[in-house]
Amino acid sequence: MNKLRIILQFRFIFWIVLILTLIYSFISINNSIYSIDTNQVEGILYSKSIDGDKFSFILNGKEKVKCVYYLQSEKEKEYFESLDLGTKLKINGTFNNPSNNTTFNTFNYKKYLRSLNIFYSVSVDNIYVINKDVSLRYKVKNFIINRVKNYKSSSYLLMFLLGDKSLLDEVTFNKYSELGVSHVFAISGLHISLLAGIMLFLLRKLKDNYKYSIVIIFLISYMFITNFQPSIVRSVVFFIILYINKKLYLDIDTRDCLLLTIGIILLLFPNFILNVGFLYSSVISFSLVTFGYLINGNFITKSMKISLISFLVSLPIMVNSLYEVNILSFLNNLFFVPFISFVIYPLSLISFILPFFDSLLYLLLQLMNLIGNHLLVFKIIIPKMNIWIIIIYYLILFLLFKSYQKKYFLLLILLMLFHKYSYYLDNSFYVYYLDVGQGDAILIKKKNESVLIDTGGVMTYEKAEWKKRKKEYLKSDTYITFFKSIGIDSITYMVLSHGDNDHIGETKNVVNNFKVNNIIFNCGTFNDLEKELIDLIKNRDISYYSCINVLKFGGTKLYFLQTREYDNENDNSNVIYVELYKYKFMFMGDAGVVKEKDILDKYNLGNIDVLKVGHHGSRTSSSEEFINKINPKYSVISVGTKNRYGHPNKEVLDVLTNSKIYRTDQDGSIMFKIKKQKIKIKICTSS
Repeated sequence: MNKLRIILQFRFIFWIVLILTLIYSFISINNSIYSIDTNQVEGILYSKSIDGDKFSFILNGKEKVKCVYYLQSEKEKEYFESLDLGTKLKINGTFNNPSNNTTFNTFNYKKYLRSLNIFYSVSVDNIYVINKDVSLRYKVKNFIINRVKNYKSSSYLLMFLLGDKSLLDEVTFNKYSELGVSHVFAISGLHISLLAGIMLFLLRKLKDNYKYSIVIIFLISYMFITNFQPSIVRSVVFFIILYINKKLYLDIDTRDCLLLTIGIILLLFPNFILNVGFLYSSVISFSLVTFGYLINGNFITKSMKISLISFLVSLPIMVNSLYEVNILSFLNNLFFVPFISFVIYPLSLISFILPFFDSLLYLLLQLMNLIGNHLLVFKIIIPKMNIWIIIIYYLILFLLFKSYQKKYFLLLILLMLFHKYSYYLDNSFYVYYLDVGQGDAILIKKKNESVLIDTGGVMTYEKAEWKKRKKEYLKSDTYITFFKSIGIDSITYMVLSHGDNDHIGETKNVVNNFKVNNIIFNCGTFNDLEKELIDLIKNRDISYYSCINVLKFGGTKLYFLQTREYDNENDNSNVIYVELYKYKFMFMGDAGVVKEKDILDKYNLGNIDVLKVGHHGSRTSSSEEFINKINPKYSVISVGTKNRYGHPNKEVLDVLTNSKIYRTDQDGSIMFKIKKQKIKIKICTSS
């Protein structure tokens, strides 16, 4: 034991262990037992959620798979809602490789599933119940779920007891995300410490060996019940290592205990290396332990310092996840962290045991929500930080914490300001053709100016009441995140090619998220969608115009190729021509062959470098005469995967045979970067 103590005093050992486990994690996260040819799996119902007619669940067989099944009837929905976790199922379906993000810098579904150690998603055709007898682990979990489901505070209780946020109202959670305090709803190290502390107090009359053994067994069981959530696993393993260190008098520094904790966890759960929550909690914990000597003073001063240190060390993680930061979040945490940790969380435990406390818990939760609605939000959009900015940031932060000199804090601010406004040093034009499914959305950007041509739009259909989903999916949520990632906080011009839903349907969401200075409509009368949009524009005091000829932007001009007024919305599309340095771009909207002919008759266009193909590659557009005349070098088709219209049409693809074709359904979003005499093309593939 003495030799072990001596060895463990060499602190570099813990860094070596961490580095080796990091390497091991990256190597081992790509190993799967199943293959793409698998079509039948048996396993345990690991987790589930039902939203409308969509039944999403994880089946744990030889490994976990993410499954989606579309319910056929209300009776079937009731049946699967009543199904206990831990039930043994057999499924038939199609195995799919989860897709990467198809818009730059946005949520990567494949990476997210990999962080859960899931390699395949399954489109389920049939579900068969094999055995309804469940293990003790799932009996306990089902008992907790069933016990609290009729509580007024049920959604919060499930979150604080099991880490399950699926029932929490989306609007409420988004509000706490805006405040920068949503992390307090995860079961954290503080919650585990409180839980362990309560148990140790209740078992205080037992000998240390017995009471700590009982607590450790309970905490390990709790990890199983909560499906090994990263924050819980980290907290429990850290608790155990600290106990062993104390019990065996190993005299390992607390920081080294944390490094050992992270190393052991990554050895057991290598997929955690991809989990943002694990990274977030580990970085904050390591910083608080390492720079604990800075945390002094009275309770308020200590809380302020803890909140500020946590905010600063986690800033790059927050920026590269959301691309915006509420700079007042560290102040908001001064209220929410102690209130939730020392009032709401303990009261949740009490309410679970004694249900009559649920009314008090619900009242306090309503009070918390009321306070949250009145706290200030001061969000700043910060573009994605590259690795060099992150390294420099942490080096300056380290110097700040070591010396506690204000000049380093000033350096941090200057670094972030330089990063935020570095686009002023870039004279390039950027054109992004965004994957919005069956629709159009194109962004042209130079420095702080931007033009958004169309916003896309998701078609909605009437459904029976039981099929309607609570969570509304907006395709624009994805590219709004992308806009923030490249530093856009306002849109100079929003140009709407025409009034069809797949071109303007997401305009409201964009206007709600960004300051839009001007909106341009096409020629012709306004349809109902456009009239509804104009009411919104007037309420927001946004300038709007229609049927214009030219627009100045970024030192160049966008020309609107107006011909005449047509009797249909598609041919009334704004067709735009622009030269970005020497490269010629055309954006056709949904203009058809009639307007194409009129354009050829009226304008002398010459060869076009990049063509946004009209009407998603429909055969109503892109006539052979038109394409041969403009002779595009590159053609971009904005089209939805497996769309019901059969776009793009084979005849159109044949006409474009001399052009390099890019398609959003195959290539994801496409970027053209134009800098002086060079053009660079980058795609965001889904494979």
